[in-house]
Amino acid sequence: MVENIIIVESATKIFKKSTVLNNVTVSFEKGKIHGIIGRNGSGKTVLFKCICGFMPLTSGSISVSGKVIGKQIDIPKDIGIIIEAPGFISTYSGYKNLKLLASIQKKIRSEEIKQSIRRVGLEPESKKWVGKYSLGMKQRLGIAQAIMEKPEILILDEPMNGLDNKGVEEMRQLLLELKQEGKTILLASHNSEDICHLCDTVHEMDTGIIKTIRLTK
Repeated sequence: MVENIIIVESATKIFKKSTVLNNVTVSFEKGKIHGIIGRNGSGKTVLFKCICGFMPLTSGSISVSGKVIGKQIDIPKDIGIIIEAPGFISTYSGYKNLKLLASIQKKIRSEEIKQSIRRVGLEPESKKWVGKYSLGMKQRLGIAQAIMEKPEILILDEPMNGLDNKGVEEMRQLLLELKQEGKTILLASHNSEDICHLCDTVHEMDTGIIKTIRLTK
């Protein structure tokens, strides 16, 4: 039986006189990778922010794991996020940054943080400040932050930004491993290879309207 873990119904978001989401209805099945494509300004990032509870809808509804955002819950708890460039304290190491973030919910211990850092190809024992990281290293650390508390859902907006070819291949493999672990992943990418190789379903956004291009591989 199909279980839709995220359900978006007639979602509309208007900023002043600009309609950024236009009556969007779409659902995302649990345990799959769902691709969202579209040009800059098409509404992808706004949709992600609304799913995460960061932005209220003008009308319509979004439910995550059976809970309606803004009514039953404000922000989904079991969700890992990369939206826009990850922000870290530049004078802290990668590990120290993630340890500080993990202390907010106190769900995981030091070894789990280190495991997540290793999983993205970084060294948790490194004392190097994040301010001295390359763009690709910062992106890897952002992915480690998104996965470290083992969320059931990952919302990833251009997670391959700044990565070299080797890094892209490693992160693609990581996403496929996470899918095998039962995670549900929403992935926005400008890279058609990411979408082709990774995604079970593909949806295109254009001027706030969504349409399904592919339902299964």
